[in-house]
Amino acid sequence: MSEFILPIIEIIIGIILLFAGGELFIQGAISLSLILGIPQIVIGLTVVSLGTSSPELLVSLNSTFKGSDSLAASNVIGSNIFNVLVVLGISSLITPLKVKSRIVRRDVPLLIAISCAVWAMSSTGLLTWQAGIFLIFCLTLNTIWEINTIKENEEDTKKAEPEIEESPGIEKVKFNIILKLISGILLLSFGSNILVNGSQSLATLLGVNEIIIGLTIVATGTSLPELVTSIIAALKGKTDLAIGNVIGSNLLNQLLILGSCSIFSGLKGFTIDESLIKVDLPFMVLTTFACLPIFWTKGKITRTEGFILLNLYIFYIVDKIFFLNGFDNLYELRVCIFVYFAFLTVFLFAQESLKTTRR
Repeated sequence: MSEFILPIIEIIIGIILLFAGGELFIQGAISLSLILGIPQIVIGLTVVSLGTSSPELLVSLNSTFKGSDSLAASNVIGSNIFNVLVVLGISSLITPLKVKSRIVRRDVPLLIAISCAVWAMSSTGLLTWQAGIFLIFCLTLNTIWEINTIKENEEDTKKAEPEIEESPGIEKVKFNIILKLISGILLLSFGSNILVNGSQSLATLLGVNEIIIGLTIVATGTSLPELVTSIIAALKGKTDLAIGNVIGSNLLNQLLILGSCSIFSGLKGFTIDESLIKVDLPFMVLTTFACLPIFWTKGKITRTEGFILLNLYIFYIVDKIFFLNGFDNLYELRVCIFVYFAFLTVFLFAQESLKTTRR
């Protein structure tokens, strides 16, 4: 039992360092953007999304460099599933999340298209460096599109003036910004290295595939910035930020992280395990598709829908645990879970419809 203590401590320390590093990186990047006079909405769509996805990026790249493609891929897929089911689920339980038409018309369909493209490209079991370049190219196009849309539609794009330059202590402020950026990058680097080492050790001790660890423990740990950001946004009534954070992060996870891992894998390519292709990638695409009807109905994510999303994630984890333990009647268990989930969904929606009718 004592041999498990060190890997668990490494995982916990790694997650804490990633969380702290991501927070410092976001603060430093936002301050730097303000000095450069970049509008705050552009900062939110680019810098903040990149900041909350930085733990996933560093962990996946670190795993790739160490030859653990399975851990890198499962981290991205598990993080995307966690973001949709848990982050949106908990946020909507705090307060129903209003959904703007742009999210339904543009952002979710784009995320669905990217998810399907990643699944299709991964079907051979390999993401080549050419596929990586394609994903990075798509990310570049999307970023340009976002910035151009903002410039066309926002009246206040010049609000973020470099007010900080008028301060007499500007040199000290600049030093603090640089210090935050460097500290954030160092903490992210150390944290990702420790987390990957701990995860590999734990997987070896448990005698399980790294994929299981990546889909659950690592994915949850690297998704904490998205969870905290969305919860705070929901508490403050900033529902657009709560939803946009999830969609933006899931796009970056696939375009930036999988793209980068594929490119850095070189000629050998980035390996995608067969179990991920057959089970977890389709489930990720399914949860992304589920966003469309949920977002479309009533123009918001209700508490009922949030509860259903959380239940779906619990069932997903239960399935992974039984699969991990080699449960003999796994098929029968999955059928029972499906039937229960179907009845739960129908019951909750019927109850909500009844309440609406009575009003």
